[in-house]
Amino acid sequence: MFLKSFETKQMLEAILESIDEGIHAVNSEGITIFYNQVAAKHDGVEMEEVLGKHVLEVFPSLNRQTSTLLKVIETGNSIYQQSQTYKNSKGQLIDTVNTTLPIKVGNNIVGAVEIAKDFTKVKHLSQKLLELQEKMNGQQSKPISTSGAKYEWDHFVTACEEINELKRLAKKAANSTSPVMVYGETGTGKELMVQAIHNGSIRKDGPFIAQNCSSLPESLLESILFGTKKGSYTGAVDRAGLFELAHGGTLFLDEIHTMPLDFQAKLLRVLEDGVIRRVGGVDSYSVDVRVIVAMNEHPYICMEKKQLRTDLYYRLNVFFLELPPLRKRTGDIPLLIHHFIQKYNYNFGKLVIHIDENVISLLESHSWPGNVRELEHVIEYAMNMVEKEDTLTIHHLPSFIKDKIPPEKDVIKSFREVVEKTEKDLIQQALHKTNGNVLKASELLELPRQTLQYKMKKYKIH
Repeated sequence: MFLKSFETKQMLEAILESIDEGIHAVNSEGITIFYNQVAAKHDGVEMEEVLGKHVLEVFPSLNRQTSTLLKVIETGNSIYQQSQTYKNSKGQLIDTVNTTLPIKVGNNIVGAVEIAKDFTKVKHLSQKLLELQEKMNGQQSKPISTSGAKYEWDHFVTACEEINELKRLAKKAANSTSPVMVYGETGTGKELMVQAIHNGSIRKDGPFIAQNCSSLPESLLESILFGTKKGSYTGAVDRAGLFELAHGGTLFLDEIHTMPLDFQAKLLRVLEDGVIRRVGGVDSYSVDVRVIVAMNEHPYICMEKKQLRTDLYYRLNVFFLELPPLRKRTGDIPLLIHHFIQKYNYNFGKLVIHIDENVISLLESHSWPGNVRELEHVIEYAMNMVEKEDTLTIHHLPSFIKDKIPPEKDVIKSFREVVEKTEKDLIQQALHKTNGNVLKASELLELPRQTLQYKMKKYKIH
């Protein structure tokens, strides 16, 4: 039995040594019990310098708040794809991206294991390459040219059935060449939806060009979209417009209802025949462009206010996608908070893994006139306020959110408890009435099924 156990241990160690990622395991006291050669190479130390020693002894620039291994032992929560910059015992700066997991025996945490990817050399080589390019060009490095569309379907963070149904419709739109009209309040994610459609279409390798039409006079808008011919007016040069530049790709026109009505007629003609003419020119150009438009006011209201031509609306409204405001999908707020915390943990080099319950309750009660964009900016501000803490609290939130808190903290707590008890009672009643059928209960409560499942998990309703 002892021989088999010894052989199993040797086999396990051989497997872990063959993996091309750094693996570092510690016991519950923070003492290193396994450390492979790849990890030693990453950290610029010898395996013997780390094995059997406390993690803070070998990496003195870390502490109990910034060490992902010690943090996982303390909290029992896994940390995924967390960037970490630290100095080893020799003073060398190390950059890694770590996934750290607790080691459990039953319900007891007996240690933690970390899988690390080393980005030190990549970062160093990238910097050297930039410096070399600057020397060769004799100037500052320039932005990298892209198609202009970076968002894809996976960038939607939601448990809302309405959003998921919208994604299914948008994917059908991506497979088509027909125009698309997107409506939603400011900050609901219209451009995210439009870019995902472009990146999910056969035009994904073509250009994606976006233009906000708000407050642009007709003469300027015409030259921007259709281009100019030299001599057409003082200072005019031969310049391609956005329709020419978007040839073979997608042209996204935001706030199209702000266009002058006369110009909307010109746009309609281009959409009909696919031919443009530069300002001041006589030659015509045939363009292959997929046009997607967006509005932050409902098109019916815009037509009533004479801001949108009805013939243009009917030409563009082949696929109509309406994004709901955040106040109508409050079940997504906790998901979005966690998503943005993870994003800014990475961007700012923070290690926030907990959220005070009062923060979620307070953010769920806010009306969010700026929608998801406003929520992201609130979390971005809060993450800037975090120093070495691992928990996001009300103290970190911006003033306009904290001003909503009543003077007595107990009032918020009792209010939250009342709301939670009411939600729990209503869910239990609906499930009892539908004999435990979650789909029928969600219809009875007028909640998306995913939101109901989230709340059932939150309140431990089975």
